[in-house]
Amino acid sequence: MTDLTDVADGIPGALAGGSPTEKTIFGHPRGLFPVSVTEMWERMSYYGMRGILVLFMTAAIADGGLAIATATAVAIYGLYTASVYFMGLPGGWIADRLIGSQKAIWYGGIVIMCGHIVLAIPGTATFFIGLLLVVLGTGLLKPNISAVVGQLYSAKDTRRDSGYALYYMFINIGSLIGYTICGGLYEWQGAHWAFGASAIGMALGLVIFYFTRGELKGAGAAPMAPMSPEGQRRSWMVIWAVVAAIAVVTALMLTGTLSFDPIAASKFVAIGLTVIFVVYFLWVYLLGGLNPVEKKGMWAFLLICIASTMFWSGFEQAGSSLNLFGQDFTDRMVGGFEVPTAWLQNVNPFFIITLTPFFAYFWIWLGKRMMTPGYGLKMGVGLIIMGLGFVVMVFAAQAAAQGKVAIFWLVLTYFLHTVGELTLSPISLSAVSKLSPPRYLGQMMGLFVLTYSMGNIVAGLMAGGFDPENVAEMPDLFRMIATFAIGVGIVVFLVGWFTKGWEKEVEDANIAADN
Repeated sequence: MTDLTDVADGIPGALAGGSPTEKTIFGHPRGLFPVSVTEMWERMSYYGMRGILVLFMTAAIADGGLAIATATAVAIYGLYTASVYFMGLPGGWIADRLIGSQKAIWYGGIVIMCGHIVLAIPGTATFFIGLLLVVLGTGLLKPNISAVVGQLYSAKDTRRDSGYALYYMFINIGSLIGYTICGGLYEWQGAHWAFGASAIGMALGLVIFYFTRGELKGAGAAPMAPMSPEGQRRSWMVIWAVVAAIAVVTALMLTGTLSFDPIAASKFVAIGLTVIFVVYFLWVYLLGGLNPVEKKGMWAFLLICIASTMFWSGFEQAGSSLNLFGQDFTDRMVGGFEVPTAWLQNVNPFFIITLTPFFAYFWIWLGKRMMTPGYGLKMGVGLIIMGLGFVVMVFAAQAAAQGKVAIFWLVLTYFLHTVGELTLSPISLSAVSKLSPPRYLGQMMGLFVLTYSMGNIVAGLMAGGFDPENVAEMPDLFRMIATFAIGVGIVVFLVGWFTKGWEKEVEDANIAADN
């Protein structure tokens, strides 16, 4: 590969915040690209499977599905996606205190791959066991691979936001590949071929990570705050006890010894996740030995988390209510070819990939002119734009009462969701890496990933109001989500004016510490 050293949108590496002698690719640390490509293949496996999950659960047994009622299926979907992100909290802690981010990424990827292999084996029991393995593996991998990206940059490095935007583009290349391959296989060969393809994607990510981890230059190689040998021993005993308990409970549920109501469980988990988030936040804030500036950073971090939760509760309708709308109420014929339902979700990663370079340049352009908006302001705008996508769906649902509607409605909705996502999501990752106390970075990234979990569980509860047999009620569902998102977005935008000054104090303190 040609060494494209010190070229980042026309900004020399040293001026962008890197070392004058740093070797870069497109102006960014070399380690950004192996991490991004590894994450690309992990996301291929995750989104490829996610794109068909509700469709598979609601399909008739004769069609190779599980014949689960829509409300129950979307509740299971919400619980699954919420659990995936919830496990990021212990995953971040394990990396911070026990094994380091690199090992967490490696072992997490192996467990994810095994989960997809189990999913590829037909059977109700293997379906739920496979989901559980993917949940556990993603909890180890997801927060720590994001944290490693932040560790590649110093506190004063102005390339950080742009680097996260590029990293986010690779995530969406992975989802594009996943939706295309797994969505096509689902329609033409069956769900279990699609699940097998997800396993192959994760295996490719593991191979790439293993042979390129030297480019990380030690980032994430060791725990940020290692425990004493005795503390490690006790921690591993607790971890393995929890794993054993999960295995026992799963076995009891699969044999029918324990009953399980996904809808009731979703409501309980939504409350539980909120309590866990508040308790963990207060524990770090009150008992973490933070100085006054770090405490201000934690309040700014809290605003980011609130905005993120609200955003994902709407955005994650893509895999549930919007996915079912695409299957049942959208005319997917293009000429003589019927577009697979999961392919409609490719609109989002396609726009992410095409628009990301412009957003990456836009943030650098603003930074050079000292006009960088605060994180809260950006996220408020992102929420409002995402909410406008559901305004579009109100009109689409009204038209669906007369018959199947054109693909255009979902394309426009996904376009608005993408613009909102690009305004909010990669910036929020950068914000967490910058606002978090350095010694709690992995745990704060895990706590932030918990907002994805809370958003997903709320998304599942919202999607429970989607009834394919009652088209007349669909506009009200989408109108409620639009009002919710836009209202919270306006509040976050206004509060963001106050937290911008706190963000600047934290940034200045981190720069001083680096010097």
